[in-house]
Amino acid sequence: MKEHPAGSIAAKIDEKLRAALEPTSLEVINESHMHAGHAGDNGTGESHFRIRILAKSLGGKTRVAQHREINSILADELKGAVHALAIDVKRSEA
Repeated sequence: MKEHPAGSIAAKIDEKLRAALEPTSLEVINESHMHAGHAGDNGTGESHFRIRILAKSLGGKTRVAQHREINSILADELKGAVHALAIDVKRSEA
C-alpha cells in the first residue's frame, strides 16, 4: 500500500473508502500533475484522482450504483478540492 502524506486529500480518500467499504484492494492515485494548468486545477496538486478498488460490497452492483456509492462516501471532497475522480472497480483479484 502506498502511503500518502498525512492530512492530504489522497490520505482522506483512502481512509474514508477503507472505513466504509473494507476493500481487499485499494489504490488512490493522484493524477493532478497530468492536469496542471487545465480547467479544474486549483494549484494545490490535489485536484484529480483515480481510484482502483476491489470491495465485496460493490460486487453485485451496477457500475452506476458503484460510482454513486463512492461519490456519496467522498461527497465532502468532491464539493471541495477534488475536481475529477476516475473510478475503476475491479471485478476480482487479477
